Amino acid sequence: MITYAEIYEILRKEKYNEQLQPIQANFLSEVAAYLHDKKELVAKDSDTFSETIQKLKKQVDNANSILREILSRRERKIIELAFLAAKTGISKRDAENMLSHERDFFETITKKISENELTLKKILNGEKEKSLKNQLVRLKQDIEEFLDVDGNALGPFTAGQIVNLPKEIVSILTAEGKAEIILQE
Repeated sequence: MITYAEIYEILRKEKYNEQLQPIQANFLSEVAAYLHDKKELVAKDSDTFSETIQKLKKQVDNANSILREILSRRERKIIELAFLAAKTGISKRDAENMLSHERDFFETITKKISENELTLKKILNGEKEKSLKNQLVRLKQDIEEFLDVDGNALGPFTAGQIVNLPKEIVSILTAEGKAEIILQE
């Protein structure tokens, strides 16, 4: 089980090193177990004013603060790495030091930065943004619940209802005579 001193040492390493520091894959669950055990000890002792209980409470509070700072520092480093990866194309640097949820976070941010770069390039090159993806229609008949192209459930809808639906769905519904377009682009 992890100790307070080990948690503090991890913070010290994160604080004084630019690179993301390696930590155990089960670090968060170890810290959670540590905090749970300390809180149980505090709860079991009926003398809430005893010096040992006061020290335990302070240690739990400090451990929570240290954990928040560790996670915040790691998050900041991951954001910087994602920015560099998106700009340079190098994406695996320090990835081995990331926890699994941090790796997902890194990949998501890298992808979003890259997408933003593409959008900016298109705008600067004079390309217009894609037209609207949805269209407003009035339904001519009742429609049972169905899945859209992304697998999301839509409906059920009733006749006469006005809805904003993806254009792909609108084209199917209008071709089948089940809906009429209210607003054209």
